[in-house]
Amino acid sequence: MFTTTQLTSIAMMAITAIFSTPQHAKSQTVSKGVKNIVLVHGAFADGSGSWSKVLAQLQAKGYNVIAVQNPLTSLTNDVAAAKRAIAQMDGPVLLVAHSYGGMVITEAGNDPKVVGLVYVAALVPEEGQNGNDVNAMMPTTGIEKEFQISSDGFVSLSLKTVNERFAPDVSPEERNLIYATQVPLAAVAGEEKIQAPAWKNKPSWFIVAAQDRVISPDLERYKAKLIKATTLELKSSHVPMISQPGKVTDFIIKAAQTL
Repeated sequence: MFTTTQLTSIAMMAITAIFSTPQHAKSQTVSKGVKNIVLVHGAFADGSGSWSKVLAQLQAKGYNVIAVQNPLTSLTNDVAAAKRAIAQMDGPVLLVAHSYGGMVITEAGNDPKVVGLVYVAALVPEEGQNGNDVNAMMPTTGIEKEFQISSDGFVSLSLKTVNERFAPDVSPEERNLIYATQVPLAAVAGEEKIQAPAWKNKPSWFIVAAQDRVISPDLERYKAKLIKATTLELKSSHVPMISQPGKVTDFIIKAAQTL
């Protein structure tokens, strides 16, 4: 039998262990560059499904990360959602976007806290362009022929399109998840124009998805060169952050360390 003193001592040791263990298991501390990263998803997606792998890896490296949940009801509303996430950050922010999210960060990136932009297989609008204008600059991949449009004007993808075009290089389980959790995009979002592209005043990075069947890889290469972005080309589908998260994470970190 233990005495009261011994029991108290054992309890204190257990409490100390509980609170000290996470202290030793903490993620690394960012010692160079920007520590705050905001991830913006694109159309037919959500923040967790798009960015869960990259987000976890960035957090493990000590970065402060928020994955925005875009309502996808309009470009204006999506920009507002990104700005709310930026406002939560304490200090300079690196904005990262996938696909249609490139439209969002090109506008939201004008926020004075944003110091850099990373585009991942993304649309990059020039002054006075909307999303439809950007896509029309080169022959499209043809995915627009497979869009499912609801009676109230929202666009979604079939499971077949997810499997064959959106994410053919990820596991069947991941494709099923992408399909089941997709957020339809309001068609009107593609008609809203950008007037002051943030990339004109902020350093930019770009990941080109060489096997993209959603956005033309040639369009991605052209836009990356246009904005003078530091560029990485990956042999991936439209979703390199899911199929090759390690390479995407490393590229984001290099951008953050530069700022």
